[in-house]
Amino acid sequence: MAQEQKEPAGTPQLDAEAVARLYADISQKSSELLGKFMARGADGVPAFNDELGIAKAFYEAWQQMLTDPMRIAEMQMKLWQDYSALWQSSMFKMFGQNVEPVATPDKTDRRFRHQDWENNFVFDYVKQSYLIAARHFHQALGGVDGLDDKTAKKVDFYVRQYVDALAPTNFLMTNPEALRETVNTGGQNLLKGLHNLLEDLAQGDGGQLRVRMTDTGAFQLGENIAASKGKVVLQNDIMQLIQYEPLTKKVHAVPLLIIPPWINKFYILDLRESNSFVRWAVEQGHTVFVISWVNPDGKLAHKRFDDYMTGGSLAALEAIADITGEKQANVIGYCLGGTLLACTLAWLAAKKQQRVRSATFFVSMIDFERPGELEVFIDEQQVDALEKKMEERGFLEGSEMATTFNMLRANDLIWSFVVSNYLLGKDPFPFDLLYWNGDSTRMPAAMHTFYLRNMYLKNLLSRPGGITLAGVPIDVTAFNMPAYFISTAEDHIAPWQSTYAGARLLKGPVRFVLGGSGHIAGIINPPAANKYSYRVNEALPAQPAEWLKGAKEHPGSWWTDWGQWAASHAGASVAARQPGSKRYPALEDAPGSYVRQRVA
Repeated sequence: MAQEQKEPAGTPQLDAEAVARLYADISQKSSELLGKFMARGADGVPAFNDELGIAKAFYEAWQQMLTDPMRIAEMQMKLWQDYSALWQSSMFKMFGQNVEPVATPDKTDRRFRHQDWENNFVFDYVKQSYLIAARHFHQALGGVDGLDDKTAKKVDFYVRQYVDALAPTNFLMTNPEALRETVNTGGQNLLKGLHNLLEDLAQGDGGQLRVRMTDTGAFQLGENIAASKGKVVLQNDIMQLIQYEPLTKKVHAVPLLIIPPWINKFYILDLRESNSFVRWAVEQGHTVFVISWVNPDGKLAHKRFDDYMTGGSLAALEAIADITGEKQANVIGYCLGGTLLACTLAWLAAKKQQRVRSATFFVSMIDFERPGELEVFIDEQQVDALEKKMEERGFLEGSEMATTFNMLRANDLIWSFVVSNYLLGKDPFPFDLLYWNGDSTRMPAAMHTFYLRNMYLKNLLSRPGGITLAGVPIDVTAFNMPAYFISTAEDHIAPWQSTYAGARLLKGPVRFVLGGSGHIAGIINPPAANKYSYRVNEALPAQPAEWLKGAKEHPGSWWTDWGQWAASHAGASVAARQPGSKRYPALEDAPGSYVRQRVA
C-alpha cells in the first residue's frame, strides 16, 4: 500500500473554494472588460494628441541638452563614478564589512521600509542602483538650462512621475515584500491582486484604472462619517446651508459660517467625532453653519463664479442673519472657499456693506502669481483643451481633478495602493480621509473656465478692479477687518509662500500661522491628537523667508490658537440656538441630500 505523501512543513494551505471563486470572478470580469474594449475598438484608434504639452516640453529639453555635449559627458562620468562606488561598497558588504551606503532614500520616502531593502544584499543593491539612476536622470533632464520657467517646471514634474513609476517597489520580482507574500500564500496574493485590478478597471469610466484607496463600504454618511447633528435650513440650485445643533447651553453671539471648496465635499471638516472641526467648533460655543455645494451635472454648465458668490456665500449670510438675529458673522473659507470668501468680502466692501466681523482663510490663495506644482497643469494650451472637453459635457469630471491632485503625491496616493492592492493582494483599509478623497465632485464649465483663466493664468484677483463679479469690479485690498490665515508647511496645492503673499494684500490686522504637514492633514489636526506644531509671527515682513525666520514654534494643533483668536471676535454669550427660523425652517437632517450625490 502506497504511503500517503505529506506536504513539506511550511507549505501554505490553499483555500480551494476561495481560489475557485476568485478564478470564476476573474473570468467574468475579464470577459466584460474585453467586450467593452472591443466595442471601443470599433470606433478606431484615437489619434495621439499632446494636450498636456508633455512631448513638446521634453523635445525642447533634449534639444537644450544636445547643445552642451560637455555637460552630457560630465553627467555620464558622475553616474559612472557613483555606480563604481556602489559596486565597491557592495563587494565590501558581501564580505561582511560595514560600509556607508552610496545612496539612501529620503527620510519621508516610505517605499523602502521593509527590512529586506536594508538587510538583503541583492535588494539593497537594487535599491541603491535605482536611487542613483533616479537622481542622475532627474538632474539631467529636470535641471536643463535654457528652458522657459513653465517648460522647465513641466519637464521636472513629469521626470519625477516617470522615475517614481519605474521604482523597483512597483514590480513583483524586485519587491521583496511582494515576493515573500507570494511564497507565504502560495501565490494567492497575485490572484487576489488580479481580481482587485479587474474590479478597479471595471469601476473606471471608459476602461480607465481607478485605484481604490479605501473600503468604501465601511462608511455611511450621517452615521459614522459626517454625523454631526444639524438641519438643512436653506436650499437652492447651487448649495444647501446646514446649521448644527448646539452642544453648549450658551453660545457666542456672532455666528460662524464655513465656506468649503466645491472641488471636494464639505465633510472633510466633519469626518469622525474625534477629528471633526465642525463638532469641535460647536463645542467651543459657536453657532456653526456650513455650505454643502451641489455636485453639478450638465444642466448647471452655465453656472458662473458669480453664482457661487450670490447663491452661495451671500445667500448664506442673508439666511444666517435672519436665523440668528445678528447682522454680522465670522466666516471661514477653506482652499477655493477662501478664494470665494476674499471675493465676497471685496464685493461687500464695494457695496459698503459690513456683514462679516472677521475672516479666516484655511490654506487659501488670493495671489496666484506662484501657484506651486499645480502650475504644471495650467497653461494656455492645457486650458484650451480642458475647455473643449467641458463644452461637450458641461462640466469637468471629478475623477480628472482627483487624478491631478493625486499626481502631486504619486508615491503616497497612487503607487503605494498599486503595490498594496495588486502585488500584495490586500483589500483597501477603511480610512475616513481617503474615503472623502475618493468622493469627488464635478466643476461647472463656465465657473471653472473663469476660475482658471482669471485666477491662475492672469492673476487678476490680486489687482484692484481686475475682476468683476455680479456687475461690481472688486478689490481685495479694500476690505478692512481682522483676518486669520492658516497655511501648512508641506502644502503642494496652496504653497504657504503663495498664501502669505495673499495675506499681505489685506488692510486689516492679519494673523498668519504656519502649521505642519499638508493641505488636508495639516488642517484636520485636532488638539487631542497632539500632532505636528505651528509657527506664529506677529509681524508680516515683505518676504516669507523673513517671516519664517522670526516665527516662534508652538507644540500641538493650531486649532487652539485659532479658537482663542475667534472667541475674541465672537461677541458676548447668548442662549444656545436651535436650527432654523420661521423664514428658514428645517428642511432635512444633516448632512443633507446634496452631499450624497456621487460621481458615477
